[in-house]
Amino acid sequence: MATTEGQPSRDIRYKLDAGKPLTLEDGVRLYESRDIHTLGELANNVRERLHGRMACYNINLHINYTNYCVLRCKFCSFYRPYPKGAAGFPGASGHGHSESQDLADSAHDNAGYELSIDEIVAQARGAYARGATEVHITGGLHPALPFTYYTDMCNAIRETCPHIHIKAFTAIEIIHFARISKPRLSIGEILTHLWDAGLGSLPGGGAEIFDDRVHDEAFKTKVGEAEWFEVHSTAHELGIFTNATMLYGHVETPAERIKHLIKLREHQKESLRSRKAHFNCVVPLSFVPEGSALSHLPGPSGLDDLKTLAISRLMCPNIPHIKAFWIMQTPKLAQVSLNWGVDDIDGTVVYYDITKREGGGTTRQELTVEKLRRLIVEAGCKPVERDSLYRPVIRDENTWCVEGQPWSVTYSPSPA
Repeated sequence: MATTEGQPSRDIRYKLDAGKPLTLEDGVRLYESRDIHTLGELANNVRERLHGRMACYNINLHINYTNYCVLRCKFCSFYRPYPKGAAGFPGASGHGHSESQDLADSAHDNAGYELSIDEIVAQARGAYARGATEVHITGGLHPALPFTYYTDMCNAIRETCPHIHIKAFTAIEIIHFARISKPRLSIGEILTHLWDAGLGSLPGGGAEIFDDRVHDEAFKTKVGEAEWFEVHSTAHELGIFTNATMLYGHVETPAERIKHLIKLREHQKESLRSRKAHFNCVVPLSFVPEGSALSHLPGPSGLDDLKTLAISRLMCPNIPHIKAFWIMQTPKLAQVSLNWGVDDIDGTVVYYDITKREGGGTTRQELTVEKLRRLIVEAGCKPVERDSLYRPVIRDENTWCVEGQPWSVTYSPSPA
């Protein structure tokens, strides 16, 4: 690896070949280097050692159940303030305060909304009927929805779509549920109730950057590092697998990114040693400044995106997968990253309301299976459909199953 002075540095390559963890100083040097080609080579070597030339995708649907939120994070363009004097949520049979019930046709640019359980289940049912294996559910911290809304949501989806995997709720949402529960429940009790209701795993959002300075500047009202890790530690102790994220490209420094990744690596080390579950994946999320209180910032460049994905692979060799979330890094850069340490480019998604980079200003942000597979093949990789826990999915014209499971699901593929 070349340094900024152009001198070769063999010690980083030696550490990687010997399976030794990289230090904070190593990570900073990787960011400072102009030798992007060697960085890609090193990250690709680790990727191929773990996964060969396989690259994963899945068939999923994102559901954002509300954009009302009690927080005011500067990097967020998604949240809307809850209207004063609102009467609260009427339950599974109602329509809430949504100003547009059809997420397919409305971008919710200025509107606050909350979906009823019936509306959420209808979206999940439609995806399941078309062959989706996962629903990915997150939302704002709604001040009026009771905890039973979330357990009822999971129960209703499980009943309607028995084999779809429910990947839902960031650590911040889990903590919010504990705070609003009556009687007050612990994090472990909240997770157990959700697990019993059908929750399959946690997506890992809300980590942002584990640093006090960044926290105070960009998301001061949100819980910090200790609380985020408490949720994930508890989930892993209970046997619930999770992912981990890092939101980069706003007010943090490269050194602060590296410290974040090292903390994820150390937590994973302990989970692998003593807990029933662990992190499946690191998802570096590229900050999109448009519409946020930090819109004056440029956001990360394509080169910064590529470096961050590659460095995440190098800093966290004990976390199996690195995902390029194509909605934030764009499909084209996600494709390139498959040779820079990444082995997963996420899924079909369909609707995504948190950022609208790829949707032309709307929530409609979708890649077909054909497009996902083509991106992977063109990058020189073998496409493998996975489920949410990275088990291979076996599919024919109208059925799918997870490898090793005794059941199968019949579906009707969407027309091309």
